[in-house]
This record gives sequence, C-alpha cells and structure tokens, in this order.
Amino acid sequence: MPFNCIVLDIHEGVGVIRLNRPESGNAINMEMAREMLEAAILCDEDPAIRAVVLTGSGRMFCSGGDLKVFATLGSGVSRYLKELTQVFHAAISRFNWMDAPVVGAINGTAAGGGFSLALTTDVAIAAESAKFTMAYTNAGLAPDGSSSYFLARMIGLRRAKEMALLNTVLSAKQALEWGLVNQVVADDHVLPVAMEKARCLAQGPTLSYGVTKRLMLSGATESLESQMERESRAIAAMAGSEDGREGVAAFVTKRPAVFKGR
Repeated sequence: MPFNCIVLDIHEGVGVIRLNRPESGNAINMEMAREMLEAAILCDEDPAIRAVVLTGSGRMFCSGGDLKVFATLGSGVSRYLKELTQVFHAAISRFNWMDAPVVGAINGTAAGGGFSLALTTDVAIAAESAKFTMAYTNAGLAPDGSSSYFLARMIGLRRAKEMALLNTVLSAKQALEWGLVNQVVADDHVLPVAMEKARCLAQGPTLSYGVTKRLMLSGATESLESQMERESRAIAAMAGSEDGREGVAAFVTKRPAVFKGR
C-alpha cells in the first residue's frame, strides 16, 4: 500500500522500512507514526517477510518527535502526545513481539524517539558518523518509545541516568563500547551490512526467533521460577514444531537445516 512518510519494500524475504521525511530529519509526526504501525503490522502478517530492516532517508536515522508540530498546538499538545505515543508505542510493541527479527541500519543521528526506536531493534548496525542521544530533557520533555525500559537494561542504570539527564551524545564507537549497537561500519556500508544480516536471518527459523524475542522481553519482569516455566513450555513447543524437528534432524545428520518458519 502507498505511504507518504515511510517507504516499505520487500527484497529476498526482507521487509525494508525506511523513514522518509528527510527534510525534517525523519521527525515523527502523527502520519509517520500511523504508517509505521501499519508497516509493522504488514511485516508481522505477511509470511513472505521473514526479517525486517529499519533505516532512515537522508543524513539522519530519526531526530525524534516533530517539535515544530508540538510548538503549534498550544494547550492541545498534551492530547496530541497521548495519541501520538499510543500509536508510536503500538508500532514499537509490534516490532518487538513479531517473529521476524528487526535489524536497525542506523544511518545517522538517532535522537529522542529516534534513539528509542534504535534501541528496540533486535540487531543494530551503526554508520561511523551516527550519533546517539536521548535529548528529551533538553526540551523539557520526558522519555517515550520504550527507552526508559530498554536503556538501563542495556547499559546499566548509572549510564542510563547520565544519558537521560545530561543528554550525553555518544559517537557510534562509544555506542558500540556501551553496548547500544552490535557493529559499526563505514557510512556507505551500513545498509548493505544490515541487509546481509537480515537475509541471513530470513533463512532461519522465524518461529524460534519470535519465541526467543518474547522470552527475552518477559525475562526482564518475571520471577526466576515463572521465567523458567516459560522457557520449559517454549522449548517443548518448539521441539515439537516442524522447524524444531527439522533443526534437530539436521544437527544429528550433519546437514544444513531448511526452515519453513511461519
């Protein structure tokens, strides 16, 4: 379906979502948030899409919420943001709960909601020129987009508070050292490397990936015993699935597995 603020293409089992408001640094307005949610649902529902790449057009990955819009709304900004975050958060939730792994191709600055969006990807590849910053309190705002959930779990509470309160700007190299991204590559390689990883994941057991992603999410809040029960049920279910039986058989017979996924 046609979009105005994003582009969605499918290549070799990979859904490529490109934020496409480069004139505004890919700032998130209501239309972009809604299109992002629609694209996330399409990727979740389409069995031909077995991995997703998320990137931005132009020189930025995403500069966060569109503050120019906020400034025009006066007393209506509170109502607007409640709706905007509801839609934006629904998109992020869908990316995290879908079976298909999401690879971030962080092609430039990721700030505010764009920083939060980068955190939610399953694997993150950053361009050498990329920069990462929370930026919310600089504008007298508060975090959204799940960064208050993910950030401390990735880098620890001390560093998370530093980024949130002091609006520290990390280079791509620092982001790698702190554990915010998986790999840093030359600017012109960020999308090709992300696509290579996504195509590799697209050949894998997407059902297994989805179960694993959801276990990682629940593990942040569940007790030890309840999480182990979830693990027990998950591995039993996967062992009985077509992909699970194929994976075990391939391992035992020392041949490559052929996964059908969802």
